[in-house]
Amino acid sequence: MLMMMMMTKKKKGSLAVISLLVASVGCVINPSKEHLSEISRQGEKYLDKQIENAVNGVTEMKNVMEKSSVDRKTFLDALEKTKIEKEDAMLKAQEMEAKLAEEERVCNDTMMALWEECKPCLRTTCVKYYSRTCSSGSGMVGRQLEDVLNRTHPFSIWINGEKIDTLEQEGQRQKKEFSHLEEKYAEMADGVESILSDSMKVAERAHLSPSVFSFSLRPPYSRWRRSIQTLFQEPFFNFRDLFPPMPNFGRNFFGSMDPMMDLDTDANSNEDGSVNEDVVITKPFGDGKITCREIRRNSAGCLKFRNECEKCKEIQHIDCSGKKPLEGPLKAELEDALALAQRFTQHYDDLLRRFEERMANTSFILDLLNRQFGWVSSLANRT
Repeated sequence: MLMMMMMTKKKKGSLAVISLLVASVGCVINPSKEHLSEISRQGEKYLDKQIENAVNGVTEMKNVMEKSSVDRKTFLDALEKTKIEKEDAMLKAQEMEAKLAEEERVCNDTMMALWEECKPCLRTTCVKYYSRTCSSGSGMVGRQLEDVLNRTHPFSIWINGEKIDTLEQEGQRQKKEFSHLEEKYAEMADGVESILSDSMKVAERAHLSPSVFSFSLRPPYSRWRRSIQTLFQEPFFNFRDLFPPMPNFGRNFFGSMDPMMDLDTDANSNEDGSVNEDVVITKPFGDGKITCREIRRNSAGCLKFRNECEKCKEIQHIDCSGKKPLEGPLKAELEDALALAQRFTQHYDDLLRRFEERMANTSFILDLLNRQFGWVSSLANRT
């Protein structure tokens, strides 16, 4: 009732009618038949206008969802293409790994003996550098690395510090994340469809019936008054909870987002520390730098320190009947295939991030529209 009064305060005639209605409902005065008739006419006119505006707002929600559907199709095509490219690279890497394993089998005993001496040095070196630079977690890093080293053949993790099974695990994680986003998108689409369907029922009823509310102005007035008060207090579908706001959310809010824009792939997570935390430098002995977070998330990154350990370096130059499998063309092909698979894995992550950000923007807009206009759908089941 208060909402109705506020929205008609600039119209003197309507305000007078609403004031009379309030007084009548509160039983301050006994309304005449003429007053009741005028109240009914003004109320129907006012409510029809509000319903029309609300239905138009809900229709805009449908337009937003249709545009989102086009965006989603673009992302799905890009994700599928990237997944196929990654799978092709992984298949080639597995073939090269199998050929390498066959070649190094003749000197397996020598390689494994060196590996057993390499592992403790690699673990100690990584923990030392990590402890020197990073604030916490050195014990966890050491335990994780030891587990990785004990489970893995030496040459299979020697390529780019990554293993094929690590990339496969990443693929499983991405599959689950994609399924989760698709479920949330379907829920968002169902919510809009439900609100639109109920709103259309109300719109049809408004044109066919003298009054959308088939209420009676006969006593008891208090029951009708409570019905109107609760109408605008009922909870609506909460679109924002589907895709919680992400860091930098709103950066490209109402504008279009370039689907190929570069995003910081580590910007969405700070569970292990700040985004700008210290970097462990692995040069001159290693091959670059790595952040504390990267080591915590994937202890295989400690392999960047392998050149600090003599026994580890010897594995790379081991001679298996003159073939030296870790220095031959098969190794180069395996490196290329794994690097390609890793790049496609990262690109898939970037696409998922952009897809989630776009859906978060969409859900935010839908939530704004729903909070302003979605109330009309709640009238569908009222008589």
